[in-house]
Amino acid sequence: MTTTTPAAAVPEASSLTARRRRTTLWLVAPGVIWMTLFLVLPILMMVYVSFWTQTTFKVEPILTTKSWVTFFTSETYLGALWTTIRIWLTVLAATIIVGYPTALFVGLFVRNKTLQTVLLVLCVIPFWTSFLIRVLAWRPMLGKEGAINLILQATGITTAPIEALLFSELSVVIGMTQIYCVFMVGPIAFMMGRIDQNVIEAARDLGAGFGRIFRTVILPLSMPGVVVGAIFVSVMVLGEFATAAALSGRKVNMLGNIIVTQVGSLKWAFAAVVGVVLTVLMGAVVAGLLRVVNLRKEL
Repeated sequence: MTTTTPAAAVPEASSLTARRRRTTLWLVAPGVIWMTLFLVLPILMMVYVSFWTQTTFKVEPILTTKSWVTFFTSETYLGALWTTIRIWLTVLAATIIVGYPTALFVGLFVRNKTLQTVLLVLCVIPFWTSFLIRVLAWRPMLGKEGAINLILQATGITTAPIEALLFSELSVVIGMTQIYCVFMVGPIAFMMGRIDQNVIEAARDLGAGFGRIFRTVILPLSMPGVVVGAIFVSVMVLGEFATAAALSGRKVNMLGNIIVTQVGSLKWAFAAVVGVVLTVLMGAVVAGLLRVVNLRKEL
């Protein structure tokens, strides 16, 4: 015996599908409009301005590649690009080295939820003060007569102040690591808190030691948190300029510092070139990190 669909049901189903499609479009439209106005159009405008003709005192909308050629043929600007990449990789590694054990302790070994919250709040306390104050606070810590050098000399570890602690690339890395480490701790601790303790107990019952449990259970399950933290840290470090200027004595030039200098000199075309390069670099880094873990599936 066969059943047939009533003819009236077909138009009704089509009408329902059309209404759902319209509803979906109305829900998506605000986000699409917002992203178009405040992300896509500014980026397209920046690319367009990067091809303008830049003279000493003005910039004209006459298309040329002179600014691009200047950037990629200058040792100064290419050096700033490699410095930015080097500092980003160093700070990213340092935040993972410092942040992962901290998140492991807070998210896995601290069972009391209240205590977990207190410890995470303690990590966020520095953000209660101004960003510039947190950056400049490192100067009296890292100076030749600063707290760190005094402690090292008092304990006999060094006999003279270490001048490389301040106004160097090392001081920039130290400052950025302290400032952005919390953005690595938070996502990893969140993922650690989602790990089912029964899985770890089952691994222990099967005779696995902590090292094997860490490699086969904890690390794979916490990788989404590492990737999210790496994205946060990468985007902020690659766009940095204030920390590098304050702690290096303007000896370390990152792409962000080049943009600030060019904008201050009203050289909009060249600043746009550096902005496009920095945007492409950020996009490549984020895309590469997203290929490590499928965040949609894991989160």
